[in-house]
Amino acid sequence: MTHRIILFRGMNTGGVRAPVSDLRAMAADMGLKNPCTLLASGNLVVESGKATDALEHDIEAAMEKTFGLKVAAMVRTPDQWASLVAANPFPDEAAAHPARVVAMVMKDGIRAGALDACRELAEGGECVEAIDDVLWFWFPNGQGESGIFKKATPRLLGMGTGRNWNTVLKLADMVGLTR
Repeated sequence: MTHRIILFRGMNTGGVRAPVSDLRAMAADMGLKNPCTLLASGNLVVESGKATDALEHDIEAAMEKTFGLKVAAMVRTPDQWASLVAANPFPDEAAAHPARVVAMVMKDGIRAGALDACRELAEGGECVEAIDDVLWFWFPNGQGESGIFKKATPRLLGMGTGRNWNTVLKLADMVGLTR
């Protein structure tokens, strides 16, 4: 058994609600060990021997059964998360303004043309890079004012969920990654 990081898309934002205590209880009922949540924004860390694809399927089915919610889940291993942390294309920006660097972890890869489309929407110094199955964003003026963030939908990008650099590092700490 090893840690698994589970990210839920849109959890406790946009009207999708599941109390974190109930989320941990659901994970325990599924046989997942030591479920821990980070914040109230769809971050769950468990111990499991299941493959990531199988765990994604099981978690999504449990979310629908337990809460009546169709929520996309992205599951990553500690090694995958370590690669994500190491790949950050905006390290200086992340050190100075960690809440303004966002890693969008994609469920089934980045949709063809998404990177170019995001770059066309960028304004005010915004940058976007694609590394493996992650879209990386630098929002110098914050997400709320971003031309990319206002118009980039799953239809354009593919299904994913974003976490700012602060959250990325906290999840790394939760699975015992050293930086």
